[in-house]
Amino acid sequence: MAGEAGWSLHPDRALPSDPSVRPLAREILDATAGLPIVSMHGHVDAGVLARDEPFADPASLLVTPDHYLVRMLVSQGVPHDAVGVPRGDRPGATADPREVWRTFATHWPLFQGTPTRYWLEHELVEVFGVDERPSAGSADRLFDQISARLAEPGFRPLALFERFGLETLATTDAATATLADHADLAARGWGERVVPTFRPDAVLHVDRPGWRADVALLEERSGVAVGGYRDLLRALEERRRAFVAAGARATDHGHLSADTTPLGAADAERIVAAALRGDVSAADAQAFSGHMLFEMARMSSEDGLVMQLHPGVLRDHDRAVAALRGPDVGYDIPVPTEYVRGLRPLLEAFGHHPGLRLVLFTVDEDTFSRELAPIAGVYPAVRLGAPWWFLDTPDGMRRFREAVTDTAGFANTTGFVDDTRAFCSIPARHDLARRVDAGFLGRLVAEHRLDLDEAIETAVDLAYRIPRQAYARPRTANAFPSATGPGDEHGAKEHE
Repeated sequence: MAGEAGWSLHPDRALPSDPSVRPLAREILDATAGLPIVSMHGHVDAGVLARDEPFADPASLLVTPDHYLVRMLVSQGVPHDAVGVPRGDRPGATADPREVWRTFATHWPLFQGTPTRYWLEHELVEVFGVDERPSAGSADRLFDQISARLAEPGFRPLALFERFGLETLATTDAATATLADHADLAARGWGERVVPTFRPDAVLHVDRPGWRADVALLEERSGVAVGGYRDLLRALEERRRAFVAAGARATDHGHLSADTTPLGAADAERIVAAALRGDVSAADAQAFSGHMLFEMARMSSEDGLVMQLHPGVLRDHDRAVAALRGPDVGYDIPVPTEYVRGLRPLLEAFGHHPGLRLVLFTVDEDTFSRELAPIAGVYPAVRLGAPWWFLDTPDGMRRFREAVTDTAGFANTTGFVDDTRAFCSIPARHDLARRVDAGFLGRLVAEHRLDLDEAIETAVDLAYRIPRQAYARPRTANAFPSATGPGDEHGAKEHE
């Protein structure tokens, strides 16, 4: 890294320091340098792309929406107000973007050694052409420089989309989403490149505040009146059809537990009836959420949407902050997660089903080698998602490869996912993943466990071919020929 003047990025950043491995890693990395980005799990708002308006300012683009960045500042006593996170009791109130940027720049040393710093460095230098580090002294200069860039046509969202080399970007959309922004983009020729992802969590967790309002919206969007459990299934199936028609490739499920124990039809009806009355118990709600994961797998086996499951995070750990600031402001904390018994009902029913692709993510590293790699190493329906959230770090991604490759190999993984709302960080995150994989593969070559040509081929697979295959278009649009439920024959044992 250069000094304060002429700040630049080292070409070997994040590559192994071992002098026998680094040249090999460089050659492997070079083979992936020109590959498009396949970003199949993220949280960029499709409306930002559909409107294609200039980004407002550096703070609202790079600081406020990045919960990694926000949580670090908050941990050091910086109030949420100072980084622009809005309050629910002050609608319309906004922070001064320049002051938010000054707060961030003044606290730049807090990010030393973190992946947030790596991503931000890449964004600032490679995307915006910044040539000095953020600091109290440089804050205003950088704010003005980046603001001037954002006013240029080449820095509008769709122009950056092309510049970043994005082949496909998947957004994450509630089951009740209108998908109007996706329709707008599709009408302008972007339908194959910006695709929705079906996220039904809000209507699967029946004890969450606002559940009945979300069900009412689900009724409106699906055209199905929800008077009970069977109606809820039909409404969800209708919405999945709409998502498939809009180009969706996958579903996304963020549950606390990986339990997939199915309920009998009578129990499911009883729980939904209680939820509609507003008096469902926490135990019943938890049981129902597990049951609905089973049902989501059944639906995916029929409509071909890839099922992504990432359990094990206690959302909104500080309930007072959540009530005041809303979700996604840094208070989601990992918990230990059990997969082997929890997923057993789902896998016994659908683990060999040719129509299901189940991608498993975790933030519980202990499970990589003990549970997840052995599951993916035997069930044809299962693939391992990339290190995600707290683990998408240089060392976290390296540990992932070391933990799972012995049992699951490379082909039972799905390539990198960036899982980000921070649009301009997408190329930085994929670049880091490619560098870590190049380092891991370079070590295998140096140890004579792979030939160099094999390592290069594998790097290309991981960066491009595998994610394209793992998130292929659903094979059929003729989904849900019949609605089945617990106690019915699922037909999932045909492989036997």
